[in-house]
Amino acid sequence: MSIQILQKLALVLLMSSSLYAVQSIKVNTNTKYTANVVPKKMTVQEKKQRFRDLVVPAVEKVYADLDAKYKEAKVMVDAGKTDGKIAELMKSYSAKSPQDLLTRMKPHAKSVAIAQAAMESAWATSRFTRVATNLFGVWSFTKSEPRVAAGEKRGKKTIYVKKYANIEASIRDYYRVLAVGRVFGAFRAQKMKSNDPYKLVKKLDKYSEKGAEYGKELSSMIRYNRFYEFD
Repeated sequence: MSIQILQKLALVLLMSSSLYAVQSIKVNTNTKYTANVVPKKMTVQEKKQRFRDLVVPAVEKVYADLDAKYKEAKVMVDAGKTDGKIAELMKSYSAKSPQDLLTRMKPHAKSVAIAQAAMESAWATSRFTRVATNLFGVWSFTKSEPRVAAGEKRGKKTIYVKKYANIEASIRDYYRVLAVGRVFGAFRAQKMKSNDPYKLVKKLDKYSEKGAEYGKELSSMIRYNRFYEFD
């Protein structure tokens, strides 16, 4: 291969990498925004940037922590050490077996969490986000925990949503809801087969009253906003 051809290939690669760098999604880890205060005037781009700044770093932190704990538990389970700490974890996660525990503990794709947060919180502008730092619309069924009334009822019963101390706590509890919820068994099974977000969201029909349409909307959210880059 001639020197001229090699130089041209090098130039093409340089241009491609530069283009990718320009197009990469920007996230500010030291954001000036807070979850409880929503600016009155924002463009669509500013709203999405605020959301990314608030949510993406927290999702990445929670995911890294859960993934480390999952890998630690997997080492013990694979080694046959299923008493002690594993037994405690099985009780905590309502797991029926050590393998079921691993299925519950493994965190799913970050893009799915980010897309659900964007959809459920209207890009971190919803009332639940402002007054309860609740990004995912997680309901509360316990009077003793911090919570706020949702402003709607099912029959004569008032609906409450959980109130969290910060965004990270909201994300952590969301991952736990999907880990222990009985209706999310198919979702958990799928995440052990694939980390593909487009396959995973198809199994989240039980998360919303929209059913199968919910997964389609999440797929579009991930694709259009390129949340897959965070995986």
